[in-house]
Amino acid sequence: MSVDSFFSAPWHIQLHAASAIGALLLGVVQFTAPKGTLPHRTLGYIWVALMATTALTAIFIRSGGSFSWIHIFVPIVLISIVDLSWRARKGLVGKHQRTALTLFFGALLIPGAFAFMPGRLMHEVVFG
Repeated sequence: MSVDSFFSAPWHIQLHAASAIGALLLGVVQFTAPKGTLPHRTLGYIWVALMATTALTAIFIRSGGSFSWIHIFVPIVLISIVDLSWRARKGLVGKHQRTALTLFFGALLIPGAFAFMPGRLMHEVVFG
């Protein structure tokens, strides 16, 4: 394990990783805690902010100076968090839940798994 690699990375990569990890952890809390409560709503706003931060900082992470296929998640996440919030406010609970699950798995877990591939920062941090 090498946390020095994380702290020597550029600020936007640190912020991207920290917000993604925060969204992942908070997402687990959101899925296991009671729904429709004030804490759920409050943590939901924080989760949306973390997801937006993760998506927006991804714009600055480029391989060789250009975008890669994984950057397709940026507009998808930004549109989806607006949709997620709109569905919650309209009381469309089932659709809100499906959007939240889709974002959690499709925009955090699956792309996050790529962060642990050899040559990537998280691989270096975790596996040395």
